[in-house]
Amino acid sequence: MSNPQQLRYTKEHEWLSAAEDGVATVGITEFAANALGDVVFAQLPAVGDTVTAGETCGELESTKSVSDLYSPVTGEIVAANQDVVDDPSLVNTAPFEGGWLFKVRVAGEPDDLLSADAYTEFSASGN
Repeated sequence: MSNPQQLRYTKEHEWLSAAEDGVATVGITEFAANALGDVVFAQLPAVGDTVTAGETCGELESTKSVSDLYSPVTGEIVAANQDVVDDPSLVNTAPFEGGWLFKVRVAGEPDDLLSADAYTEFSASGN
C-alpha cells in the first residue's frame, strides 16, 4: 500500500491535499478503505456546512460496518463528491483519486497531521 507523499494524514485514516486557493480535498486512505470492506453508502457533508477538525461530518457504510467520517481541518464545505454518493465503491477502487469525499475552504488546521511516511508507520502498527 502506497500513501502519496504530497498528502497529509490523520490518525482517523483521512487524507488531506495541500490547500489550493485556500481549498483542500479530503478522502479516506487505502488502509481505511480496505479495513471497511465494500463501501455501499456515503453520507457526506453538504456544501455550505461548517466542519471542525477532529469532529464527525458524515459516515461511510460498508458491508461490514458503519464508520464515522472525521474532518481533518476546520472550514466550510465547498464541494461534496456526488460521484461517490452515486457509486460508493469509488472509495474502494480509487481512494486517492476519484474516491475523494469533499473539498473544504480551510479556516484552521491542526498541528498533528502526519506525513505520508509517518502515516505508513502508524497504520502498519495496527492502528
